[in-house]
Amino acid sequence: MSRGIRGLYAVTPDQLDDAKLAADVDAALAGGAKLVQYRNKLADPAVRRRQAKALLAICRSHGAPLIINDDTELALEIGAEGVHLGSEDESIAATRRKLQPQAIIGASCYSLLESARQAQQAGATYVAFGSFFPSSVKPGAAHAPLTLLQEAKKELALPVVAIGGITHANAPQLIAAGADSVAVISALFSAKDIRTAALHFSKLFT
Repeated sequence: MSRGIRGLYAVTPDQLDDAKLAADVDAALAGGAKLVQYRNKLADPAVRRRQAKALLAICRSHGAPLIINDDTELALEIGAEGVHLGSEDESIAATRRKLQPQAIIGASCYSLLESARQAQQAGATYVAFGSFFPSSVKPGAAHAPLTLLQEAKKELALPVVAIGGITHANAPQLIAAGADSVAVISALFSAKDIRTAALHFSKLFT
């Protein structure tokens, strides 16, 4: 599962409505999303726990892994398949010691190939670069050039995920440059028909 990361990577928005979040994630998976990252910067711990548990059940019904953003303890508590770590989070090595050997650990490397080298050495499952395009979720994020994907694919033995302002129109550039997966929030979960939006992204990988 972990080594085969490829395709649409659905990253949840800050959604406090449990039912809508569940329905939207189910629609994204029905449209072909290959994995889901639960990310909610607004919810309190109780809400995050409740939502994560619900999403784990939905992901398992579709045979897709659930990744928890920035919270190893929550991933451990609910039995999620993995975590995604940023530069301010617990180290990859420390997280790897806590989780099952097969757990997925993703690392945000922003626009830094050296960070990706270090993440690979520390035991990451995949690395993520971005922002490649202007993002409403992280408007101040540093820009990552397309050539970074090409360099990473030549040098690293890990799947490479692209993130940041990705739409159906610009995703092909990232895939052509070497992205194994595209992580999408707004262009997926703000779509009028989430399932159809997911299907359009997924077809880019076939």
